[in-house]
Amino acid sequence: MKVEIFSDVACPWCYIGHARFLKSAERFRAKGGTIEVTMRPFQLDPDASPEGEPMIPMLERKFGPNATQMVQRVVGVAAADGLAMDYDKGVSANTFEAHRLIELATRQGRGGEMAERLFRAHFAEGRNVADPVVLAELAAETGVEDTGEGAEQVREQIARARSLGVTGVPLFLFEGKFAVSGAQPQEAFDAAIDEVAERTGQQPITQLAAPAEGCDDDGYCAV
Repeated sequence: MKVEIFSDVACPWCYIGHARFLKSAERFRAKGGTIEVTMRPFQLDPDASPEGEPMIPMLERKFGPNATQMVQRVVGVAAADGLAMDYDKGVSANTFEAHRLIELATRQGRGGEMAERLFRAHFAEGRNVADPVVLAELAAETGVEDTGEGAEQVREQIARARSLGVTGVPLFLFEGKFAVSGAQPQEAFDAAIDEVAERTGQQPITQLAAPAEGCDDDGYCAV
């Protein structure tokens, strides 16, 4: 099963939704299913400065007196999912280069890990994810080689998201045609994965009895 996750590093619900979805994906794999997850870029504020600015003042300017209540709610939800968020030291910045790094990481088989590391750096550590020095450090930590490429692919994928009608994130696109939007509860992701698996004939085989002696695909037979 192929799943594309459209998200933005600066979106708290993307961080929460990504974490919940990964748990559902692991559940599906544990049942014998195969699921391939690809991160896709989306920018909520493409005009944000790469220099960065304190997150709280930016939110207050954008949302007014509701900003504090919004922050408190999302921090509480994240905590319940085991995710730390610290808006007091958060830095709001342009996420294009972060998406470029995720694109390169995806080519190297580490897209999900790179996205998670960037989410954590942005929301928990107060780091500027547009800063080349920060990005270099995070890439090295994640085992990703930054070749400087990927910008054109990010632009193409952002344009594709718009052409698909994506106007908010996170959005989870299954097999290019089944969509789930928002940071759904894990139970909803579980149900969505199972439904897509059934619709596309990818439902894992149901075990009717506990495994017993047999031979594996390496040719080893129990004796």
